[in-house]
Amino acid sequence: MVILTSLFFHFTLSNLIVYTITFFLIDIIILYLIGDKRKKEIEDIKNIINSIQKNKFTSPDEIKLSNTLVELEGNIKAMFLRSQNDIENLKKLEQVRTEFLGNVSHELRTPIFAIQGYLETLLDGAINDSKVNKNFLQKASHHTQNLNNLLNDLIDISMIESGQMRMSFRYFNIAEYLQVIVNDLKPHAELKNIELILHKVRKDLQIFGDKIRLKQVMTNLISNAIKYTEKGKVEIIVEEEKNHGRIIVRDTGLGISEDNLDRIFERFYRVDKDRSRTVGGTGLGLAIVKHILEAHKTRIEVKSELGKGSEFSFLLKK
Repeated sequence: MVILTSLFFHFTLSNLIVYTITFFLIDIIILYLIGDKRKKEIEDIKNIINSIQKNKFTSPDEIKLSNTLVELEGNIKAMFLRSQNDIENLKKLEQVRTEFLGNVSHELRTPIFAIQGYLETLLDGAINDSKVNKNFLQKASHHTQNLNNLLNDLIDISMIESGQMRMSFRYFNIAEYLQVIVNDLKPHAELKNIELILHKVRKDLQIFGDKIRLKQVMTNLISNAIKYTEKGKVEIIVEEEKNHGRIIVRDTGLGISEDNLDRIFERFYRVDKDRSRTVGGTGLGLAIVKHILEAHKTRIEVKSELGKGSEFSFLLKK
């Protein structure tokens, strides 16, 4: 009995050792195979990322991983799309920057060359000619003012886009506020025999906004209306809505074609370049208007018809 028990124990122990060694070898083989598979997957991932960095892919569909890495494949595709979008945005920004610098250079060059020309003519002897000296100095002064206006507008655009333009929002009496602006601009309208009209506004109507920046908006809109109106009138109207006041600047001027309406708020865009320079426009006024109103959580709206006039309007909280 002892011998049988001993033999059975020996057999069982032997089998156990064999089974243990077998399972151990199987585990090693499985680990080796899994490890080899993982190595390949890691290499695939590295190759894909390297290809993305070198811009070898044109579509996320070209990115392929094994079935066990579906989630990772999705994440890499999303990363690829984000990087493509970032590259496109950088290209657009670079194009905008290049165009902006080109426009600034051109706009600065125009008044500088004009001033230089008048001064050189005066220094060459025209200063002693009473028929032209005062006229040339007045023209040089006019271009100096244009240059100053351009630099001020460039500073404003820079501050707005960099987020450095601080706003001070408060309620104020819109009737009194508009009357002051209209009184300031009335002489410009009278020089062109244009009627500048502020329609009646409720005396106690309070509007919420930044008074200083909104004055820029109103001055730009009314000045433009006067500049581009040959005859007739420019009207300022305040229409009350439920929670807002709509401020309207309407003129009987030249009007804007439908093709140009979508672009008039772009920096340096002019419907009539020669005329804009003659009347002293910088090409930045409406871009500044758009940015200031966006900071007020509102937007400028335009209606216009060639030969009949234009209407600019926006909402402000009351």
